[in-house]
Amino acid sequence: MVNFGYTLMCEQSGPTELVDDAVRAEEAGYDFAAISDHFSPWLAEQGHSPFAWSVLGAAAYATQHLELMTMVTCPTRRYHPAVVAQQAATIGVMSQGRFTLGVGAGENLNEHVAGAWPHRTQRHEMLAEALEIINPLLDGETVRHSGTYYEVPEAKLWDRPEEGVPVVMAVSGHDSLEVAASLSDGVVAVQPDRSLRIPDKPFYGQVAMCYGPDESECRKRALDQFRWFGLQWPVMAELPDPRAFDAASSFVTEDDVASAISCGPDLDRHLQAIRSYVDAGCTHIALVQIGGDFQHDFLDWSESTLLPALRS
Repeated sequence: MVNFGYTLMCEQSGPTELVDDAVRAEEAGYDFAAISDHFSPWLAEQGHSPFAWSVLGAAAYATQHLELMTMVTCPTRRYHPAVVAQQAATIGVMSQGRFTLGVGAGENLNEHVAGAWPHRTQRHEMLAEALEIINPLLDGETVRHSGTYYEVPEAKLWDRPEEGVPVVMAVSGHDSLEVAASLSDGVVAVQPDRSLRIPDKPFYGQVAMCYGPDESECRKRALDQFRWFGLQWPVMAELPDPRAFDAASSFVTEDDVASAISCGPDLDRHLQAIRSYVDAGCTHIALVQIGGDFQHDFLDWSESTLLPALRS
């Protein structure tokens, strides 16, 4: 059985709207809500970027059954790993054990606000060392750590769920998969690739779509707000700000976006896009509706049409 989630996109909605959307997603029947954690939007046209952890706290208190997760946060530059552990433990308590911490190596777009952006190899080393701090803290241990990148003279979490907080890690290849296998409880994939699975562990994917009654309008909206989508991770991780994403995606056409993102009212087209992640073995799939002003219509359609079709 695949669990289906709704994505709270901090880049395209304000904080109060995101909490309201989480409540509506629970009512619509979604199993979980995943939230992005950015300091900046990908493009200025998206127009938002509230603090994800504040939104999570409010959403945890406002919902009853909806699982919550970060997809993903970067525990290496903007946040010290011990602070990420404290944030995750607090949301775990507030949600009564409904929170999963999703982590990744991050992007220049968000992390450079706190210092220079390291090389990819260094970033992966930093992420592995961060998990060596986060995991024992979430397990209730007192941590003393002196490493290559981080110092923790002594730290203990005083408020944490007794069952701990699951940690899943974004992976893109063999090297990161090895780290995830040893230091996380599951993986988040950036593409529907069955080889990125770890046996008997959760496997998360994410599918962007642009639902609406007019396919032409949906294609235009997807181009306006998600044209960065096709840049691929080696590029996306390095660009520093929305202006750079705008320049790098200026060559992208409406047809390019529509070939990668399902647009319009056709249910079968959206199901086909999701099916590739089901076929890859994902146990959890988070859906992204493009356009902050179109979430209510999407959630209504999810309740009446999309989720019943997915579960049948």
